[in-house]
Amino acid sequence: MISSLSGILEASGKDWAVINVSGVGFRTYMPASSPALIGELGQRVRVFTHLHVREDALNLFGFGTAEELSLFETLIDVSGIGPKLGLAMLSAMNAEALASAIISGNTELLSTIPGVGKKTASRIVLELKDKITKSWEAGVLIQVTEANSDILATLTALGYSAGEAAKAIASLEDITGMPLEERIKLALNYFNNK
Repeated sequence: MISSLSGILEASGKDWAVINVSGVGFRTYMPASSPALIGELGQRVRVFTHLHVREDALNLFGFGTAEELSLFETLIDVSGIGPKLGLAMLSAMNAEALASAIISGNTELLSTIPGVGKKTASRIVLELKDKITKSWEAGVLIQVTEANSDILATLTALGYSAGEAAKAIASLEDITGMPLEERIKLALNYFNNK
């Protein structure tokens, strides 16, 4: 198995990168945001990898963090989720937001990912909720419900980790019936008061 690559970033595209390791270029398929995040062309980079062996191909999937790799490998253990769909899921949202959606049972958010329908989203939650809870910041993330998943999505889009966003959401008091904009402002105040 190839568990990681460390070398020079030779080329990259929307969802792939070529990493030159001692004169050998390894093409790795990556979540859409990863090629830009791992570094500039010509720079030394390191990616964590999963080698997927099929009858007709050997595909290498690369990730910027060990957590992303772990989540990817957990996702592809679900029946009906192959590496391409797992990669699409990690391209649609960052690993923390995806883990949070699974832990909180937010099938609506999961089904917005291209290729993931309601049944697949339900199966993912059913099969992975307990597995992911053990390996992520579960104590706080469980408090994120479908009612406030919009706040979670907004805060993670602004660059906060899912754990930070979940703590901000947990600090909110009586937000029932409040407009989304107000709930987001209150959640952002959590970071200002830290």
